[in-house]
Amino acid sequence: MAQPLDEKKSLLVTAKKFEDKLKKIKVCLFDIDGILTDGKISWEGDDVGFNRTTHALDGHGLKMLMEAGLKVGVISGGDSKGVRKRFIDNLKLSFTYFGNEDKREAYKEILALGYKDEEILFMGDEFIDLPIIKRAGFSATVPNASYEIQEAVDYITHRQAGDACAREVIDIVRYAQKIPVKVLEF
Repeated sequence: MAQPLDEKKSLLVTAKKFEDKLKKIKVCLFDIDGILTDGKISWEGDDVGFNRTTHALDGHGLKMLMEAGLKVGVISGGDSKGVRKRFIDNLKLSFTYFGNEDKREAYKEILALGYKDEEILFMGDEFIDLPIIKRAGFSATVPNASYEIQEAVDYITHRQAGDACAREVIDIVRYAQKIPVKVLEF
């Protein structure tokens, strides 16, 4: 039972270390393939298209951020009915950008809404994410990202891609911004 507590302590230490940056965050953006999924893509036929599997902990974490008033979105080079269903219909994210490997345009649209670089968190794992990683106020990646990506980010998660790595970063934001968890009472 000590391991989960050790991980929480580690996340609290990380939140404290990056508190000045994380307190400014108003927008949290995530890549899909290799962050919110394990990066594996399967063909599910014409009705579904290419599909991915996401982690429920990440989805709940995204909802917690939105309930706390932060804007949350995805910027993905990939596109499919499944990801649209998950991130638009199911999670109802604030920003959803699909199907363009040049992610700078999506980021510029968000900046045009009045947000500043230092108010944006971005989590990505691939070279197409690097332009945003370099500009965002706080950036994170996963342990299996390329060395150049790891060198460019503020934080590398303990958890792997698709295994609630986004939730790890979300929890760090929650701790730094002192966002309470809403627990229903009986």
